[in-house]
Amino acid sequence: MNSALTSSGVELSKGFLGTKVLSNGGPHSSNIRSGSAKAFTTPRNYPSISCSNARGRRLRPAAVAVEKETKVGNSDQEVQNGFANGTATANGAANGAANIRDTILQEPKNVSVYDYPDPAGPRSVHNYMELVPDFLTDDGGPPRWFSPVVPAPPVDAPTLFFLPGMDGTGLGLILHYETLGRLFNMQCLHIPVRDRTPFTGLLKIAEEAVLEEYARRPKSPIYLIGDSFGGALALSVAARNPKIDLILVLANPATSFDRSQLQPLFPLLQATPSELFGVVPYLLSFIMGDPIKMAEARVKNDSSPAEKALELRESLLSLLPTLPTLAEVVPKEALLWKLKLLHSAALYTNSRLHAVRAEVLLLVSGKDQMLPSADEAKRLRKILPNCRTRYFKDSGHSLLLEGGINLASVIKGAGFYRRGRTLDPITDFIVPNQDEFDAAYIKNAKLIAQATSPVFFSTKENGEVEQGLSNIPNDRPVLFVGNHMYMGLDLSLVVYQVFKERGIMIRGLAHPVLFETKMEEDLQESTMTDLFRNFGAVPVSGKTMFKLLKSGYSTLLYPGGAREALHRKGEAHQIFWPERSEFVRMAARFGCTIVPVSTVGEDDLIDIILDLNDLRNIPTFEERFTLPTTNIRGDLNGEVADQPLHFPFAAPKLAPGRLYVKFGKPIITAGREKELQQDREQAQAIYKQVEGDVRSGLEYLQWKRQEDPYRQFGPRFLYERRAGGDAQAPTFEP
Repeated sequence: MNSALTSSGVELSKGFLGTKVLSNGGPHSSNIRSGSAKAFTTPRNYPSISCSNARGRRLRPAAVAVEKETKVGNSDQEVQNGFANGTATANGAANGAANIRDTILQEPKNVSVYDYPDPAGPRSVHNYMELVPDFLTDDGGPPRWFSPVVPAPPVDAPTLFFLPGMDGTGLGLILHYETLGRLFNMQCLHIPVRDRTPFTGLLKIAEEAVLEEYARRPKSPIYLIGDSFGGALALSVAARNPKIDLILVLANPATSFDRSQLQPLFPLLQATPSELFGVVPYLLSFIMGDPIKMAEARVKNDSSPAEKALELRESLLSLLPTLPTLAEVVPKEALLWKLKLLHSAALYTNSRLHAVRAEVLLLVSGKDQMLPSADEAKRLRKILPNCRTRYFKDSGHSLLLEGGINLASVIKGAGFYRRGRTLDPITDFIVPNQDEFDAAYIKNAKLIAQATSPVFFSTKENGEVEQGLSNIPNDRPVLFVGNHMYMGLDLSLVVYQVFKERGIMIRGLAHPVLFETKMEEDLQESTMTDLFRNFGAVPVSGKTMFKLLKSGYSTLLYPGGAREALHRKGEAHQIFWPERSEFVRMAARFGCTIVPVSTVGEDDLIDIILDLNDLRNIPTFEERFTLPTTNIRGDLNGEVADQPLHFPFAAPKLAPGRLYVKFGKPIITAGREKELQQDREQAQAIYKQVEGDVRSGLEYLQWKRQEDPYRQFGPRFLYERRAGGDAQAPTFEP
């Protein structure tokens, strides 16, 4: 018997290949009992970058160079500290650090420890249907845990327990294995089809796994992802263990089962003849999920509309013949048992909701034909003290098996991913991979890019301007400092382009009000704030900027802040910076390179209808449309401080012009750390140099764009339509 495919003395089918199966004793049980569990080491203190497609692979050398440079810098610091102390022990440590430095420099340049092979195409419900037969072995139980084989997450990654829905297979996360595997150590509960463990027995199994993990790592949060029935199970575990740091992510929890729309039909199932029962799971599949939404998971994001239609058709046609497999997943006896299980789960859980203290994120479907999930979410929000929602208005009950949903991104975007007692937006951030970048770009920025056809320029050390971003250094962290377009229209385009061309993950600094959760609705859809969190934006403050630069992240700063982002009419391409700033001394402290950024084109894209002056002149408008927020720049005077946050009143132009972005000549602070730290006048001179470079960049682009034959929308649109594909109209010669 193959021990790798064995659990609780029962040989499992070869379908479990690709999973690590653990005994009923809970996750990690064999390792803990044998005393061979791996010790968790201190996490790396430099950011990781992982790319996952062909284009990403071309960026990896640059990404690895950043990691290598950071590690070399750490070793250099150890060397300096050691020799400075002068003791034999310190000198020995310094020599060791020097050897480590040499080893780092000799590492291969085209291999990243964060790299892993691409899956063979997008995962979809087809993968679920293919694996289900291998999970239907007639072993009668008991329930057990298995772990999908995915690349190892960070050493301090929290553990995630997946509690399945009515199918019980534990395969409900199959579309999300790779993305969740970058964040968590995953364990999935498998309940064999003929197992008859009552709800309290399943609760005991889940609770024992949680308690064992808590004993092993008491300072790490434990995640419970519950799908439907699993959602009720997760809430019960949380109610019984209020002192454990639990984070619950629940997809349409079955606490509302007794109010299901299908309750009148359930008694008929028992009277259905066995020979006719095979059609029941087939019909239930259409009730529990939208086959079209499920088939969409195989459709590639970057396909053209015609290609997407063809891929969806082929995916749907290949999916429909597999649906009868569900008759084996829930045969008549199993379905009747599971309906009773759902009833007891709802009763048990609802009687204990008052004891739940865990953080809860509800994933709610707007077209759930199985349960009244939307109404239930509103009810649970009133009962649970730490409960928030993410609403998917077009999704059905089987939310986790539908296309277009990245569960890892949802968790990170809602601010629910952390590795310690509290959320640290700096250290808990996981760099998105290329697939996540592409998906976010297609959803949030592609339309703007198609309308504006942005062009990017960078500057050589000799001052020569070139199209493209090849002159942006990526050998160490970069502090990008620029002018703020109205409402940050260019932000997503800049971040995406820099990552695409240079492999640099830029983390932005945004107004704290954007991260507030108190104003969220009962059925809150994903917002731009979710996107900001996913791509590393943090609330702006001197402390967060210091931590970003200290951690080795490249950072984007707009000194003009809200004053520029919500500027008045006629102020396009003007900058409003404070007289003094500390960002130069902060950048110098960590040897960061400063790159000025100038963006032009707003005046060709939008018309401001009402600005702050207009709101102040119209009675009650300022009070009605201004947010009651703390002035985070209260220590400043003048224009830059005179900008409360207000609702933007602007409209896009019907024929948008073009967007131009120029990255100025890099300003090197490495080697000048002490000079710029100690001499405020030198730091102020650098600050004025950066401000001057941004101004001159704005003037340069406004002058040169007059030479662009495709600045206007009409000629540019016709050119790019004729060229086809992703072709871009040419621009002026820099």
